[in-house]
Amino acid sequence: MVKSIHSYMSDMKTQIEQEMKSTLADLNTPASLKDSMLYSLLAGGKRLRPILMMASFHTFQQQENKVLKSAIALEMIHTYSLVHDDLPAMDNDDYRRGELTNHKQFNEATAILAGDALLTHSFELVAGDSLLTSEEKVFILKEMADASGPEEMIAGQMLDMEGENKSLTIEELEKIHLHKTGALIRFAIITGAYLGQASKDQLHYLNDFAYYLGLIFQVQDDILDVIGDPEKLGKPVGSDMENVKSTYPSLLGLEGAKEKKAAYSQKAEDALEQANAKDSYLRELLHFFSQREY
Repeated sequence: MVKSIHSYMSDMKTQIEQEMKSTLADLNTPASLKDSMLYSLLAGGKRLRPILMMASFHTFQQQENKVLKSAIALEMIHTYSLVHDDLPAMDNDDYRRGELTNHKQFNEATAILAGDALLTHSFELVAGDSLLTSEEKVFILKEMADASGPEEMIAGQMLDMEGENKSLTIEELEKIHLHKTGALIRFAIITGAYLGQASKDQLHYLNDFAYYLGLIFQVQDDILDVIGDPEKLGKPVGSDMENVKSTYPSLLGLEGAKEKKAAYSQKAEDALEQANAKDSYLRELLHFFSQREY
């Protein structure tokens, strides 16, 4: 590693956003649909998932061109999930990242179609990537479909909705987040390492790392909803409590949630060491995920 983690993240974010803009610039679709897609895609996200994919790739290789379109596809899937989650039939949110949600800026029908378009176009991006072999495309497309599909991310959203106004166990809470949040994080790490030609054993341990990183991300999200800065978060705090939602702090208390996060972090560190990836940006991102303020 030659850059600080903040410098690395800034550089990767710039590359990712430039690629996203150029990818959609020539898309032959109605202007209103493209505007809606771009509105949410370029709404100031942290790009943590595509940065994770690139960091995982850089653990084994340096030339990032090979992984860039897959990283963009991942961010499109993540954005589609946010657009749909915000809809009145789901979370019914008016603001995302300090700006009006897509259905408030446009309308519900346009937001649904924009989400659909981002999801389907992500698969087209990977399938048409000239830098990938046919075998690599099949691997990534299958992993991407699994991560975003009915047994993973969508299942997690369904379980999350069904868990509202209920007191869940820690095990039930973990199951929700391993699917809803963790699936795309796992996809990011495994795809980056696979394209970087990590060994089978390294992929095994990085899968364990991704498992705990997804949980760490959610614990910190829950903690920030209690003690976070609304200006940094771009949204009000305390919404989980208002919605009577089971979270790590509500089940374990604030200090208990912090202890659980520390336990997950140690297991993630151990998995990285087993993967021979401890001296990498992945380790720095583990610390960033655990201590982030937004």
